[in-house]
Amino acid sequence: DVHKRQFVSRVVAGAAAAAAVGTVGYGTYGVLRGPEVKRVTVPLAKLPRAAHGYRIAVVSDVHLGPVLGRGFAQKVVDTINATQPDLIAVVGDLVDGSVKDLGPAAAPLAQLRARHGSYFVTGNHEYFSGAGQWVDEVRRLGLDPLENARREMPHFDLAGVNDVAGEDEGQGPDFAKALGDRDTARACVLLAHQPVQIHDAVEHGVDLQLSGHTHGGQLWPGNLVAAGANPTVAGLERYGDTQLYVSRGAGAWGPPTRVGAPSDITLIELASKQA
Repeated sequence: DVHKRQFVSRVVAGAAAAAAVGTVGYGTYGVLRGPEVKRVTVPLAKLPRAAHGYRIAVVSDVHLGPVLGRGFAQKVVDTINATQPDLIAVVGDLVDGSVKDLGPAAAPLAQLRARHGSYFVTGNHEYFSGAGQWVDEVRRLGLDPLENARREMPHFDLAGVNDVAGEDEGQGPDFAKALGDRDTARACVLLAHQPVQIHDAVEHGVDLQLSGHTHGGQLWPGNLVAAGANPTVAGLERYGDTQLYVSRGAGAWGPPTRVGAPSDITLIELASKQA
């Protein structure tokens, strides 16, 4: 009968709405609670035996702003430090606002601890927020900004390039500057915010690129957009002789919620094939 069908349809609609609210609520709780640690082993052919088990903590897309503030930054820092990494890589989109507004929120980054230091590259959101000022601020907090630059670590080269969003300000990525004239017998790890930068990384003989930007899709329909715009949305994939790892990110942009793409801080453990 008509009344029975209306009743059933209302029950179904109500249940669907409740499920949607519950899913979004759980996704918001997951973001505000802070990122989980994801552990990934990455074998590198050129990595010497002495560096087997070297740990890199990768954090991207923290997106400090009006919702995710100093308390969230402290959770991120505490989670990273608890992994006891050898090196920390902050691969862009740290903030959504100016140093004037968000400097206090980012202050806990000064507490980051790793045997070989903490490194930073810009993401596209830094260029909406005063990238030059943020580079100076993270340096003041004790991080080493890799602005198209390279550091020779004890057992591999660590390089970083600016985000492509910097091109409008004449501060885009310069792979030749970051990777030119290096000893190609050494393994090379590149920090680059966007996965699309992998094609230049392959051309320049990078062994491993560490990226973020996609949020793993964050929630529908962002997952469809991310898949269409990025070669890899999340996880580890190989492109020729170069491996690309994409973190889902620690925070969220827009609504502070994630569905099907939980936030993470990744602990990369490098493995030597000579071990």
